[in-house]
Amino acid sequence: MDSSSELKKMAFAQRLEGVPRSFIREILKVAISPEVISFAGGLPNKDLFPLEALSSSAQKLMTSGDRNILQYSNTEGYIGLRKKIAERYAKKGLSVHPDNILITNGSQQGLDLLAKVFINEGDKIVIEKPGYLGAIQAFSVFRPSFIPVPLLDDGIDTIRLEEAVTNESPRLAYLIPNFQNPSGISYSYETRQRVADICRNRLLYLIEDDPYGDIRFKGEPLPSFYHFIPEQTILLGTFSKTVVPAFRLGWIVAPDDVMDKLIIAKQAADLHTDYFTQRLVCQYLTDYDVDNHIATISRSYGEQAKAMIAAIEQYFPPEVKYTRPEGGMFLWITLPRNINSMELFDRSIQENVAFVPGNPFYTDNENVNTCRLNFSCSNESEIFIGIQKLSQVIREMMAENV
Repeated sequence: MDSSSELKKMAFAQRLEGVPRSFIREILKVAISPEVISFAGGLPNKDLFPLEALSSSAQKLMTSGDRNILQYSNTEGYIGLRKKIAERYAKKGLSVHPDNILITNGSQQGLDLLAKVFINEGDKIVIEKPGYLGAIQAFSVFRPSFIPVPLLDDGIDTIRLEEAVTNESPRLAYLIPNFQNPSGISYSYETRQRVADICRNRLLYLIEDDPYGDIRFKGEPLPSFYHFIPEQTILLGTFSKTVVPAFRLGWIVAPDDVMDKLIIAKQAADLHTDYFTQRLVCQYLTDYDVDNHIATISRSYGEQAKAMIAAIEQYFPPEVKYTRPEGGMFLWITLPRNINSMELFDRSIQENVAFVPGNPFYTDNENVNTCRLNFSCSNESEIFIGIQKLSQVIREMMAENV
């Protein structure tokens, strides 16, 4: 490396060294062509966005004469919106005070703020294996030591989790119990209860990320970790999957002592989340029945998931295993061991089919044989065509590796 390059490298903070760009954002650049059938992005279906309802609520706000809707606001977020969120938790049997809710720029900012508040370099964090790549990226900036714990069919491996918590004394555990990203797996009641028992009365906060929990198209809702250990549970939520993602509206629910630190971190980051958007979403929640809207989303995604599973059963070789999500936006496939998911992606994109290889969902694996497929943004015809093409490439690679 020449001296000029070395000097430029020295100009930047070391904390970003080794932190990759968002893998999915890079893939979406490749998959943007209209000819590509994309199972790659975690995008909600734009056809289901409540455009007319939001337009009506925005018009009501803009003609109200209340100029405060365009003013600076407090860091915690609009109290009306925080009350609406607290009411929705109450419907799920959770007692959450509005003062314990912080409005954020999407769940991603929530992850960033929690990382700033909790993580010193080298601190240990439990994550699922495979884990959500957005959390891996957000936490990696602060250079923790990840403790990946495998997922089983009914949630995280609690035997391995207990070993990790007992032997490694992690500071945080980051889990997605409902329709986990990337796997689509949901934790059973017994696994949720056992996780809470393992974490209880330790110097450990459990971050429960729940962006997809309301989008259930099969089965019955199961209790949050907050139900079992509220004093140790931090909740992350978002309107991105149930209203629209462009508003970047999310929130954190945290105990008083954690909230104090989060507010300081939030003030240092951006003072407050977009106030007009907060008011708009609150107005929308007041004017319209969001549960009916979510039910529509759930029905649609359920049909799309059903179509993808049917296509997989029809076209994929029996050696390929897959999850059967009860909600959310993703399912997870496991290829034969001699099939590399990155090579599969490179070859599939030549056939105009995109997905996310499993690599970025791991902190300790590089050459993996797993892939994430999104079903929320493709119609039934596209799903069958895309899965058929993907199957052809898989079969070709299996034949080559005999």
